[in-house]
Amino acid sequence: MSQLQRKDANNIEACAAAWLERRVSEDWNAEDARALEAWLAQSWAHRTAYLRLEAAWTRADRLSALRRPVSERDKGRGVALKPALKIAAIAVAAIAMSAGAALLFLPPGETNYATAVGAHKTINLADGSRIELNTDTVLRIAQSGSRRTVWLDRGEAFFQVRHDASRPFVVATGARRITDLGTKFVVRRDHDQLQVAVVEGRVRLDTGERGHPHSALLTQGDVAIAKTNTMSVTKKSPMKLANELGWRRGVLVFDHTTLAAAAQEFNRYNREKLFVADTATGRLAIYGTFPTGDVKAFTRVAQQVLGLHVETLGSESVISR
Repeated sequence: MSQLQRKDANNIEACAAAWLERRVSEDWNAEDARALEAWLAQSWAHRTAYLRLEAAWTRADRLSALRRPVSERDKGRGVALKPALKIAAIAVAAIAMSAGAALLFLPPGETNYATAVGAHKTINLADGSRIELNTDTVLRIAQSGSRRTVWLDRGEAFFQVRHDASRPFVVATGARRITDLGTKFVVRRDHDQLQVAVVEGRVRLDTGERGHPHSALLTQGDVAIAKTNTMSVTKKSPMKLANELGWRRGVLVFDHTTLAAAAQEFNRYNREKLFVADTATGRLAIYGTFPTGDVKAFTRVAQQVLGLHVETLGSESVISR
């Protein structure tokens, strides 16, 4: 690694440490979450550095929990590290390591998977479980004799889990954990929002946000939405859930969906982007089933059925009245 590359790597590690320090503070909010996601999206180096530090931080917390309780005498001596100091120590260690040694921060046996925009991938696990990745999704899997863990770093995935009480199956998204209790479920991670929908069986959702912990047992038809400091649970019909999982068969199903929401959903699957010119137009309802990659079919319906105007400039189409 050249001196310039090493300097860049050190700067990225320092920025990742600053983001993590902010993330575990009491002042973290939705605006911070959006800013962090934007920084992570700038490059894989940013995301890798942050995830590595986050994993090290989590393990440090687990190790602390296993040690004896800190006595009042120890506290007076400053034995317990403050979060900022702990993160700084982890960051210094990460910066000092070479690219190969840095892999020690990653869980043993971890496998990485990703899909491009518009792509779909199925992962068959040795235990009989199956994971389907939706568009623009990144996840990691680590399996041991006693545990099966998946980290969903971005995007959406459908899980069909072979339940084994002796080997829990856990999906982690930041500070949130979804534990399988024998089920089929889908998890979608968008910026600071997490959505969990149970198609069959049960799962337990633990948000674990600092100062605002939430936990819920979800059963068939339950859809939980967890944001920075809140969590809500609603019930959806099997047909509604099947429509929302249309991406598994390559389609998007809209049923009284606003034009703005439908365009936003199409944008997840395509490099060609749709924009709705104004709020009033965006509130119009649209119905139908469309192939995920057929932007032109969507704009034709907007023109021929809704009577709207579509102007295409390069890879962008603007829909207006």
